[in-house]
Amino acid sequence: MEPGEIHALLGENGAGKSTLMNVLYGLLQPDEGEVLVDGRPLNAKGPGDAIAAGIGMVHQHFMLVPVFTVAENVMLGAEQVRGGIAGFLDRRRARRQVTEVSSRYNLRVDPDAVVEDLPVGVQQRVEILKALTRDVDLLILDEPTAVLTPQETEELLGIMRSLKESGKSIVFITHKLKEVKAIADRITVIRRGRTVGTASPSASEDELAALMVGRTVNLTVEKAAAAPGEPVLEVAGLVVDDERSVRAVDGVDLTVRAGEVLGIAGVQGNGQTELIEALMGLRPVLGGTVSLAGQRIDGWPTKRVLRAGVGYVPEDRSVDGLVKEFSVAENLVLDIYDRPPFGSGLVLRPDAITASARERIPEFDVRTPSAEAAVGTLSGGNQQKVIIAREMSRPLKLFVAAQPTRGVDVGSIEFIHRRIIHERDIGTAVLLVSSELDEVIGLADRIAVMYRGRIIGMVGPDTPREEIGLLMAGITDAEQPGITDAEQIDAEQTGAADGSGAGSAATPDGPATPAPDVAGSEDNNP
Repeated sequence: MEPGEIHALLGENGAGKSTLMNVLYGLLQPDEGEVLVDGRPLNAKGPGDAIAAGIGMVHQHFMLVPVFTVAENVMLGAEQVRGGIAGFLDRRRARRQVTEVSSRYNLRVDPDAVVEDLPVGVQQRVEILKALTRDVDLLILDEPTAVLTPQETEELLGIMRSLKESGKSIVFITHKLKEVKAIADRITVIRRGRTVGTASPSASEDELAALMVGRTVNLTVEKAAAAPGEPVLEVAGLVVDDERSVRAVDGVDLTVRAGEVLGIAGVQGNGQTELIEALMGLRPVLGGTVSLAGQRIDGWPTKRVLRAGVGYVPEDRSVDGLVKEFSVAENLVLDIYDRPPFGSGLVLRPDAITASARERIPEFDVRTPSAEAAVGTLSGGNQQKVIIAREMSRPLKLFVAAQPTRGVDVGSIEFIHRRIIHERDIGTAVLLVSSELDEVIGLADRIAVMYRGRIIGMVGPDTPREEIGLLMAGITDAEQPGITDAEQIDAEQTGAADGSGAGSAATPDGPATPAPDVAGSEDNNP
């Protein structure tokens, strides 16, 4: 790599990208070969050696202490004291350092903010700040946009450009081909631990996808027209608060029918998480009703909801979807472990659990050394496949998928999309929540747009993304009284990050009414 270069590293889940970067950062030791930094061998026995050699790394799962402030997290591991060895931590110096570096690279972080109170995108800035305050020359970003909203992604790409202009080199690991084409100077593709090719950003997405997977990948969702049946999920006047007792879902009405995909679009943080958790019995319902096939289920515990025929892919697989210390086989029966043939009461039948896993692993293309391997040792995309395999291997009335392809490579995305459409085609009602607008448009038969806890529009998938984007910004009519100039500008900026423009308004299950034409922005959605 050259100074001031952004080098993208592409590959499927489990291809070895993170393993390679962990070797560079000293977290793993190579079995053979060598790493050269400025022409000299790097023998990093730990991150300290890598940092001393000018290498910093921002991990996919942040290495921050939630209850510490930004300044305290930045100084962690490189503490400085006032008054000699037995003195006090020099927090003022740490705050000055954070302010100086964040100003230099346009990172905009409050040094006194507590990390757990910060949005995910700002937490990522803190991780980058930690590396930059160590004065590194090479920054490794491992799946940095996997949990970011489109707006946060655009901000991160801007930060990367700023770092490049200052002479920093960046290794950028991602699955998102649009991001690679937008930011990379060079692209290296690895497959199953080997370099299989290099490419320039001028290569098409189809060419990059084929190089990653080793075959042609269809990036367009292929599906026949839906044939909706009877209502399966009916939500009326739903009211839910978030963990701070602030209203997150404010009178939502929704109907999802058998044999259709209803997609919920919206900038993350507008109540989608709380809505799904309330449906699944993970969060109290303060008002309204939830019915499944005509039976009220609001207030039911999660286990009972699942047993009623609901499949669930949670937004955060590592927290809500898996027990990382358990084996792949055990995670595949988490919701039915106490039922025949896998168990009865407190008695498990390990042979049946293992036999079932050996059938599902190839069916769902889970890349794992064995059924007995701990699921936490798998790549993020393969962990997601374990959840998909578990939830889709039993008869379902309703399939609820929250961010089903987050952090997943293009080959796995194609597979997951195909399974979702298959579930729809066999008559299951599907409720999809995704921050990827392309995914919602590609999979959904109807799209509900959520803003500030309410459904403000219901449109078809053939609606121009500019219209959907403006709805996501909360604008149902560009001329509507009560929208201030500041709100209009903010909405347009939000739309620019999502490839958005004009909007349309509708009742939750009725037809959309087009709004006056508004000039849309260029499609920059990563």
